[in-house]
Amino acid sequence: MTQLDIARSGKISEELATVAEQEGVDAETLRRSMAAGRVSIPHNPLHEKAELRGVGEGMKVKVNANIGASPGHEDMEQERLKLKAALDAGADAIMDLSIAGKLGSLRGQILENCPVPLGTVPIYQAATDITAGGRGIVDLTIDDILRVVEEQAREGVDFMTLHTGLTRGALERMRKEGRVLDIVSRGGSFLACWMVANKAENPLYENFDKIVEIAHEYDVTLSLGDACRPGCLADATDRTQIHELITLGEQTQQAWDAGVQVIIEGPGHVPMNQIRANMELQKRLCHNAPFYVLGPLVTDVAAGRDHVACAIGGAIAAEAGADFLCYVTPSEHLALPGPDDVYEGVAVTRIAAHAADIARGNPQAVQRDRAMAQARSDMDWDAIYSLCLDPATARKIRENRSPEDEEVCTMCGKFCAVKLLKEHLSGE
Repeated sequence: MTQLDIARSGKISEELATVAEQEGVDAETLRRSMAAGRVSIPHNPLHEKAELRGVGEGMKVKVNANIGASPGHEDMEQERLKLKAALDAGADAIMDLSIAGKLGSLRGQILENCPVPLGTVPIYQAATDITAGGRGIVDLTIDDILRVVEEQAREGVDFMTLHTGLTRGALERMRKEGRVLDIVSRGGSFLACWMVANKAENPLYENFDKIVEIAHEYDVTLSLGDACRPGCLADATDRTQIHELITLGEQTQQAWDAGVQVIIEGPGHVPMNQIRANMELQKRLCHNAPFYVLGPLVTDVAAGRDHVACAIGGAIAAEAGADFLCYVTPSEHLALPGPDDVYEGVAVTRIAAHAADIARGNPQAVQRDRAMAQARSDMDWDAIYSLCLDPATARKIRENRSPEDEEVCTMCGKFCAVKLLKEHLSGE
């Protein structure tokens, strides 16, 4: 039985009980949310070392970090360092987006060293395998893709992005409406090229039932991909994007009926004034399934600082209902990120997630900020470090600019507002 099957049977699994304790919520309340599809616990039982994470209604907002090798950059040591950087910065999940090298071996090493849920995009391996054999992406068959889906599930992958909602109808709408950037999703582009070249429907759409069967067998959570996510502000919230979202809503119900957990992926690049509408549309059309967003980036001109544009949009999106934020690094749109980029991307996106948790009234988040305020009042620097979202960076900054008076910092020194007033109020 899958986690969804167990929840629907009225039972509380060990995994669900663990997540309830982590989140500080009532286990029966969580069971009902999970049974309704509003919460997912991406956990393939074959990924034995993975810690559990709840994503969705009543859960803290989670943060994902993407790593993976690209053509010409296939160094496993770099991927190991990026994985470590993501975990050190506090990522709740990892996605391996490798499109080069020995993908099976690379993924095996990542799985072995990944103590959080791991996601993949199976069509990346299918495309890499077929092009390595001298054929093109347009030569892929559904059997090629399903073989990879099952292989990765058998290895222990916890959640998979599959662009099952991209249809010929969505492509036709894109052509008629006109887009500046058409499709920026790599997996979506692979499938769109296949559909155009073969004059046929998306094989993942037509064979969704087979994907669901594999996912149920291994309890893999389906992260239904947003092939038509907007890649620039000009393309946000258009007919193409919404058409795909409607299809994903229909597939969500189909997966749930088969006992398979679902997460819906979303935009993309979205101006601030459209973010809330996007979140409300997803929740309405996809039956309140957990929502996983890439950003969204609120401007197209922040190259080199796109992680900041991502965090701004992510905070707004999560406050409005998004449950899972995919980070963006300073390298976005420019280059393959390195370990330092990964750390920075996770750290900044975690700020967005935490800010949204406070706005959503999450008791653990609110209490953490209250404890930080008290630690600052007490000038308890060890407590301050422990409560920081990024303790290592906070400690490093202070230690590099040590004050003479250990109670204060070098910003105000002997004129510290907190210390001065405390001394006067106490009569010192």
